[in-house]
Amino acid sequence: MSWTILVISGILEAVWATALGKSEGFTKLWPSIVFFAALVLSMGGLALALRGIPTGTGYAVWVGIGAMLTVLYAMIFGGEATSLVKVLLILGLIGCVVGLKLVDGGAV
Repeated sequence: MSWTILVISGILEAVWATALGKSEGFTKLWPSIVFFAALVLSMGGLALALRGIPTGTGYAVWVGIGAMLTVLYAMIFGGEATSLVKVLLILGLIGCVVGLKLVDGGAV
């Protein structure tokens, strides 16, 4: 259950990171509201997940999922440049997140 909560919290990290950019310094209401709601849920979920997962592993997975999804969203919808190198690096990040899960002793 801790891993499920951690993955959901990592997804919410990407939501708040994207909403932060779209809030334009908290000058836009709805992106600001989404940012604060996703931030609270993401951090709360991370805290819960860390009850059953080592802190270093949990934090690395949480950041990895959030970073990966934030970059993918920006490349697909936000006009960020896409390149083969970026895609390969994101795939490497996915591999590292999965590897941390495997090293922790659980199945993916």
